[in-house]
Amino acid sequence: MQAFPFNLLVKETNVVWDNQKKRKMSSLVKFVEEQFVETKDLPSFSSGDTITVYYEIREGDKKRTQFFKGVVLQRRGSGSTETFTIRKMSGSIGVERIFPINSPSIQKIEVNKRGKVRRARIFYFRNLTGKKAKIKENRN
Repeated sequence: MQAFPFNLLVKETNVVWDNQKKRKMSSLVKFVEEQFVETKDLPSFSSGDTITVYYEIREGDKKRTQFFKGVVLQRRGSGSTETFTIRKMSGSIGVERIFPINSPSIQKIEVNKRGKVRRARIFYFRNLTGKKAKIKENRN
């Protein structure tokens, strides 16, 4: 890894913001994300897929692994701030959870089924019940 260029950061903080300076600052943020944020090797998945997320829970000094299996409603963001939303049914109640993609608590992600949907964000899925709430499986 390279050393962090603090001199660039100091120069940028004392300047009046215009478009050129904003671009420099955003390129600095991208540089820091690329160099210092750990990225995990996760499988590719998109909205409509049924996945299982195994994540670590810390309770006091104990650690345990819990899983959350459900349908991906959306993926949003890019780089280190990317997140995805999963929805599962717990009895008759829908439970949604948002996970950061680079979270250190995520141990692994398994793709159970590939879903065939036409949208990137399937929020209409929240209102569907019964057979209408099934997503066709993409068998490619």
